[in-house]
Amino acid sequence: QVRLVESGGGLVQPGGSLRLSCTASGSLFGLTQMAWYRQAPGKQRELVAAIGVGGKTSYADGMQGRFIISRHEATGTTYLQMNNVKPEDTAKYYCNAVRSGSYWWGQGTQVTVSS
Repeated sequence: QVRLVESGGGLVQPGGSLRLSCTASGSLFGLTQMAWYRQAPGKQRELVAAIGVGGKTSYADGMQGRFIISRHEATGTTYLQMNNVKPEDTAKYYCNAVRSGSYWWGQGTQVTVSS
């Protein structure tokens, strides 16, 4: 089992920055991918960014250049640095872990972009 706890969400003004953290605990051996997803009210959950074995990263269209995903192996923490945020980035952000066809979700952290 893998337990994921997100933190770092909150209210931020347009153009500002925010860093989300996902702390993983439990059986972390063999995880092949960590990712951030988001879900806005009335919309489907969508992939924001992912980081795989060896640190290879991928981003959804429109995210690269503004968002940066990283992982600190020693602490099992995955980060999402959000820069130049826009009102349309308002959503609940979820951490996701994948291993051998199994996946786990955190409870999410709310990000609201508003002036």
